Amino acid sequence: MNNGSTRYPHVFAPLEFGFTRLKNRILMGSMHTGLEEAPDGFPRMAEYYAERARGGVGMIITGGFPPNAEGGAGGELATPAEARQHRLITQAVHAADPDVKICLQILHTGALAPTPDCVAPSAVKSRIGRYTPHALDDAGIEKQLADFASCAALAQAAGYDGVEIIGSAGYLLSAFMVRKTNLRTDQWGGPWENRMRFAVEVVRRVRAAVGERFIVIFRVPAMDMLDGGLAWDEIVSLGQALQAAGVSIISTHFCWHEAPVPTIATMVPRAAFSQVTGRLRKAVSVPVITSNRINMPAVAEMVLARGDADLVSMARPMLADPQFVLKADQGREDEINTCIACNQACLDHYFDGRQQVTCLVNPRACYETLLHYRPVAVAKRIAVVGAGPAGLAAATVAAERGHHVTLFEAGAEIGGQFNLARRIPGKEEFAETLRYFRRMIDKLGITLRLNTTVDAALLRAEGFDEVVVATGIEPRRPDIPGITHPKVLSYIDAILGRKAVGRRVAIIGAGGIGFDVAALVSQAGPSAALDVAVFSREWGIDFENHPRGGVTGVLPQVEKSERSVWLLQRKADALGKNLGRTTGWAHRMMLARRGVQMVGGVEYLKIDDAGLHTRVNGEPRLFEADSVIVCAGQLPLRSVYDGLQADGNRGQQAHLIGGAFEAVELDAKRAIDQASRLAAGL
Repeated sequence: MNNGSTRYPHVFAPLEFGFTRLKNRILMGSMHTGLEEAPDGFPRMAEYYAERARGGVGMIITGGFPPNAEGGAGGELATPAEARQHRLITQAVHAADPDVKICLQILHTGALAPTPDCVAPSAVKSRIGRYTPHALDDAGIEKQLADFASCAALAQAAGYDGVEIIGSAGYLLSAFMVRKTNLRTDQWGGPWENRMRFAVEVVRRVRAAVGERFIVIFRVPAMDMLDGGLAWDEIVSLGQALQAAGVSIISTHFCWHEAPVPTIATMVPRAAFSQVTGRLRKAVSVPVITSNRINMPAVAEMVLARGDADLVSMARPMLADPQFVLKADQGREDEINTCIACNQACLDHYFDGRQQVTCLVNPRACYETLLHYRPVAVAKRIAVVGAGPAGLAAATVAAERGHHVTLFEAGAEIGGQFNLARRIPGKEEFAETLRYFRRMIDKLGITLRLNTTVDAALLRAEGFDEVVVATGIEPRRPDIPGITHPKVLSYIDAILGRKAVGRRVAIIGAGGIGFDVAALVSQAGPSAALDVAVFSREWGIDFENHPRGGVTGVLPQVEKSERSVWLLQRKADALGKNLGRTTGWAHRMMLARRGVQMVGGVEYLKIDDAGLHTRVNGEPRLFEADSVIVCAGQLPLRSVYDGLQADGNRGQQAHLIGGAFEAVELDAKRAIDQASRLAAGL
């Protein structure tokens, strides 16, 4: 029996527009997937969005499509032929659920467009753009306005229920609004009334092109996180002018891409920015959308109930679980595969430009037509050895398909490396993935055997048809004189608190684990990821007074630990250069503000009572550490697999996955993907 309307009355209340109706208050927010430019992108996007429509969302907003060639790379909507391609998407969504609305996002990236033909209000190069844009002349501005209107009309012809115009993030429309990127002195620059003119005129042209019975959403830069960004009275006047120009809905966006404030990473508290939307909602009469780090039904209900918004946008949570809304409606919240905001397979893939966007916890995302979990014709008895991320994914996918799965774990709980990650300040969300897997183990009838060490003989004796070995890794112990000294501890001991950590800490190894350990031992006070007030102080955000850009303009207030921490690596390169593209900078900045000293070019000589003896760039240096934490890589644990191989096949096929397969750097994304694909074919 559905109970969503009683458990989440605000979430499941319909929203009337007069000419149309949304069946609930959750929408799938826009997220560029890379399929927009792919040769086989439209059939894949059609199924990708249709699966989310079947999953219960009220409205879907596509990834961004530029209105012309200078507006972005590939995937534009500028011709009737391109509109015909888009019909694959709209027809698939409306066939999946006629009540679901789908809107096309019109995305003109302006100075961020990866083309030498990029345009902007002024020839101001973005810090993260490839090219200096061409300043638009009067004819160029008229062309852009006409192209926005034409794109919206083509979207309507293609069967979309509406469009979203993105006017934030440093893209073309927001570049007109901010003084540092708009140096014009004509009617499109100078005072605020002129700087907002282009955005308002875009909406007027679009509304005239599509008529009144079409959804027009505008995404405003409600807090752009820039020194010299928009003031609050400017944001309010923009919202009111857009309302007068004909928008149906105002969506709030936070941060320019180049702003030095994290807004969507896992270190950001849930719903941290919805209070800003709530303030704008009081100043306008059209419905308002909020977003950012809203990843569970109870959070969405809270945001709506306290009046922060009329609608809640979730982008990455719909990558993680396309049935999110359906599960909430049916009281199955514990079955939601929650977005943990890691960015590793979505935003990092997109901005890296070399890999297809997907999801760490759901490798089928954007691969719906290619990766299938089909029911099996003949159920096998499958043993999965190791209940870390790879083993959990393999076990659940195999059981979902109908196999009889026994999951062995040598420890007392499932989780493997995720049990370490969830203890790191700023990574608390990783516990949600373990909650999901625990529920799937129960629901799918997987036999879980904890505190059980297995070998090839046991697996042979129990007669399994196939064995999946996901035994993970063991920390590598470098060959340094004194490595067994009492002050030395592994990162596992440090994270689990098995050994006390002293006041002066040297960390050997500055990969992802080294950064995590540095974050843990330098933490003082509550985790910013769990406290909006702490988060705002640490990143210099002023939610209460909302100065220009929403930032204070003074040094952030970071509560520093009493510990002295050195984070060390052998390479002379900058530390953290291989961390995630969209989150690594924030981790580096956070540790630097806490006073963690990052040192490269380190040769480790010995460890003794005095501390860690090294040469740094050839010069002797003693780190007078009370604790030396080793984060120097991992080695695969393959004894079970090797035993099975040595024992011969005997009709029992063995597979090796996860860290046991490759342990160069812990990579849950690769492990879960590899495990899921293996289990899909068993």
